[in-house]
Amino acid sequence: MADLYQTLGVSKNASQDEIKKAFRKLAREHHPDKNPGNKAAEEKFKEVSTAYETLSDPEKRKQYDELSRLGAFSAGPGGGFRPGAGGYQGFDPRTFNQGDVPFEMGDLGDILGNLFGGGAGAAGRGRRRTSERGDDLQANVIVSFDDALHGVTVRVPVDKADRCETCRGSGAKPGTTPKVCPECQGRGMVARNQGPFALSQPCPRCHGQGTIIEDPCSTCHGTGVQNKTRRYNVKIPAGVKDGSKIRIKGKGEAGLRGGPAGDLFVRVRVETDDLFDRRGDDLTVEVPVTVAEAALGATVKVPIPGGGRVSLKVPAGSQDGRTLRLRGKGMPKLKGGQGNLLVKLRVVVPSKLTKDQKQLFEKLAATFPDPRSTAD
Repeated sequence: MADLYQTLGVSKNASQDEIKKAFRKLAREHHPDKNPGNKAAEEKFKEVSTAYETLSDPEKRKQYDELSRLGAFSAGPGGGFRPGAGGYQGFDPRTFNQGDVPFEMGDLGDILGNLFGGGAGAAGRGRRRTSERGDDLQANVIVSFDDALHGVTVRVPVDKADRCETCRGSGAKPGTTPKVCPECQGRGMVARNQGPFALSQPCPRCHGQGTIIEDPCSTCHGTGVQNKTRRYNVKIPAGVKDGSKIRIKGKGEAGLRGGPAGDLFVRVRVETDDLFDRRGDDLTVEVPVTVAEAALGATVKVPIPGGGRVSLKVPAGSQDGRTLRLRGKGMPKLKGGQGNLLVKLRVVVPSKLTKDQKQLFEKLAATFPDPRSTAD
């Protein structure tokens, strides 16, 4: 028996999400409806279906991993299990104990039966694979600083596998319906003898679906899904932060076998602004002031986001780099309210002075104490 992880092309420590994605990709690639008359594709579809049936179930996966570790799945020339000196190659059930309970050959049959969907009489106990939720999708949008400030509605294109509109996802030609598979009686699984065991596998007639489509839809060729580009109107709230994700329920990929669709997550990137920097819900802006305004104090006009200016009082004796706060002039908060605008003062020293200005500064400088001297 081929290693189930290798069949799906995943590592032994793969997550359930990785296993699911690998199965979806291989199942679509090798689905018999997409490969009519291709026996190799049909066999591959059976293999990946069986592998997924086991590895997607945490309990079955745990049992499979333990039996693999013990060597119970050593492949023989014809596949399946190869007998060894102790019963199976590399694995002697007579020497294996779980606590104080001896492990018997019958136990192995029961475990293998449960592991692959049945044991002796598996065809009678087989079950059809249930529907599955579709994959979540992610789309990216870029909005301007002003759009993030005021909020905006954007139209987002999404390429995805969606429900076929012609057959409404049934896979059957309009006016017809899928029928119960006569070979497995709708269970989706049939038994296959493997030496002393009867292991279940996906039904070769319906490929594990439990139903057959005698007259497939000409648009989706019986799959029930087709690749489309959908466009959704997405409301970007005022105050959205760079990197935020907006969830749109049910707009992901269509589910398998009639399962619900996944969700769409829209990741928002916010462009930077030439004037304002953002710190959470607060904004920062640099405002130049003259030496005289910083020393004597003044009222200056400060730009605010969205346009316009407001008055700000600069206290006398303000130093270069001092930060003053204007409450409620920052970004809107998603839960209500508004951040602050932090104004950083930049004292501008003139690079050139007139003769009169130079004389005034010299007189003024004579009245100042030396800032580098230390007090006695």
